[in-house]
Amino acid sequence: MSITLHTTLGDLKLEIFCESVPKAAENFLALSASAYYNNTPFHRNIAGFMVQGGDPTGRGKGGASIWDAPFADEIRPALRHNARGVVSTANRGPGTNGSQFFIAYAAAPHLDGANTVFGKVIEGADTTLAAMEALEVDKKYRPKEPVYIKSVTIHANPLAD
Repeated sequence: MSITLHTTLGDLKLEIFCESVPKAAENFLALSASAYYNNTPFHRNIAGFMVQGGDPTGRGKGGASIWDAPFADEIRPALRHNARGVVSTANRGPGTNGSQFFIAYAAAPHLDGANTVFGKVIEGADTTLAAMEALEVDKKYRPKEPVYIKSVTIHANPLAD
């Protein structure tokens, strides 16, 4: 399964690991299908580390899962924060997953076992993701030029157009 995040800087196509992490995948796909992420900003951007989004308030403090309650982590030894483009849940500790997620700019092995990896960028890493990483940020790592998810397209086949 794949989705395309249509952002104000271009598209990011993500493969979603539905079989390996079914709850995280279901949550992300259902929120995407309901237009929950439409017009939400990437509110945290740390070059060399990650870009974070998925909070409809845009402040990094909000966002709920499709169950209106936090859901458990799905840590899988085979799914690691080992490369640029890894997509993972953002949380405040064990079992606190909601709607927020991040995309890694580089390997982040210190997050293995703490955040659920549920996808990876399969198109747009060298263009859109690179443009996001290059953005100027303030002292709180908020992009000075806001970047939004305009809409999301869900594909049945990760290689589909």
